[in-house]
Amino acid sequence: MTLPSGPATARPAGRPRLLYLDNLRTALTVLVVLHHAAIAYSNVPRWYYRETATDPSGTLLDLMLVLNQAFFMGAFFLIAGLFVPGSYDRKGARRFLAERLLRLGVPLLAWLLVLRPLVTAGDYAQAREAAAREGAALPYAEYYLASFSPGPMWFVEVLLVFSVLYLLWRRTAGRGRDAERSAPAAVRAPGAVAVAGFVAGLALAGYVWRIWLPMDASVLGLPTPAYLPQYAALFVVGLVAARSGLAEGLSVRAGRAGFAAAAAAAAAMVLLIVGSSGGTEFLGGGTWQSLAMTAAESVLAVGVIVGLLVLFRERFDRQGRLGRFLSGHAFTVYLIHPVVLVALGHALGGVQAPAVAKFALLAALALPLCWLLALPVRALPGARRVL
Repeated sequence: MTLPSGPATARPAGRPRLLYLDNLRTALTVLVVLHHAAIAYSNVPRWYYRETATDPSGTLLDLMLVLNQAFFMGAFFLIAGLFVPGSYDRKGARRFLAERLLRLGVPLLAWLLVLRPLVTAGDYAQAREAAAREGAALPYAEYYLASFSPGPMWFVEVLLVFSVLYLLWRRTAGRGRDAERSAPAAVRAPGAVAVAGFVAGLALAGYVWRIWLPMDASVLGLPTPAYLPQYAALFVVGLVAARSGLAEGLSVRAGRAGFAAAAAAAAAMVLLIVGSSGGTEFLGGGTWQSLAMTAAESVLAVGVIVGLLVLFRERFDRQGRLGRFLSGHAFTVYLIHPVVLVALGHALGGVQAPAVAKFALLAALALPLCWLLALPVRALPGARRVL
């Protein structure tokens, strides 16, 4: 997402609205909902409603999560970066910062102050009962601070930080509001050597980073800090692509090659995980398995993102009424979907079925419900200025 989306979404200076990017954001938002729905029934204990898998199909969800995590948030950051330079060009530093604080900061506060208490109500009740059994009280304020986390809105938090860093770079580099405003550079795509070099650098950076922050670590409430080098690198790629026309210059052949490379990398990742026999060497710590995993993840991320950019540019660069509705409400869905998933998870708690079947049922109910609920949320007074 270039958060937020909708009618006021920024676009590269001098270019028409890129509908295929709106549609790609919508597809990625669907993946976010599916990702968190899968966590609920997987063996990954990082969601607000959890049913630990008791059958082998839970492992399939684990693999889905690993493969999805390798690219989908990185794709969000790249797309976000595409729109930042043009927004800064038009608004200047002060208005750019004010807009970022409004359209990223306000939803973050809404999550922290309103929605997070809703999705953590069940966990707080359990924690309070556990404290009572030991003769202690647990006020909600104490629980809230001790369990503090931005939840899925960590993306908004990090994007806000990246945006501020970009603003500081523009100011420090002595580039005023109009210094970078110019006609887009001639459309060109990077060659195979440049792409391979980028992938190798991304893999090396991730490998070194995970010596200290392995894949299962959590810092400052961020659920996936091990991927921060990838997120930062792809955000910068988006900034550069905004001037170079990279997305428009990618060939259909490059898109097919990207998907093919990603498929091979996905197979390698699965083999690494299955071959570990329950071990954690591939998570980080400077092992050769960690190096192999970061290399495969980097190939998968770049390959899938290139493939998706080409696919959506060639096949989905138009919108009807439904497409406009879905893209216009995608950011609102991102904000409210945890509440929907947790509520439905509790409602389906008595259903006895394999993990994959429960995931499919939850997803089938949650996706349309998220977009239906987004409609009245965006209709609230002042909401469209933010969402």
